[in-house]
Amino acid sequence: MEELRLGAVESQFADIIWQNEPIPSGELVRLCEQKLEWKKSTTYTMLKRLCGRGIFKNENGVVSSVLTKEEFGAAQSEKIIEDSFDGSLPAFIAAFTSRKKISAEEIEEIQRMIDDIKGE
Repeated sequence: MEELRLGAVESQFADIIWQNEPIPSGELVRLCEQKLEWKKSTTYTMLKRLCGRGIFKNENGVVSSVLTKEEFGAAQSEKIIEDSFDGSLPAFIAAFTSRKKISAEEIEEIQRMIDDIKGE
């Protein structure tokens, strides 16, 4: 995947697909007219761009995701950690928690995740 970032408008468009997939391209055009006030050509231009980036596919007039929203978010997170923290998850967590306190519930959830990973 060449680009793991979405601009604000790209995110709105992607959410329409993720919420409705698989979706016929004609229905996608209709939804984009309603929600984004786009013309057909704008929808197809954006679709082609995001298909080219490996996020979605348009096969036989049916649009679906190559990556789920969760997979896309995970890939984005990995790239941020790799680029900004030399791939170090502990360095990321240290930076994150230096500015934002996490709750006891969040700590317990993270601990459960760690315990699950250790158990594998």
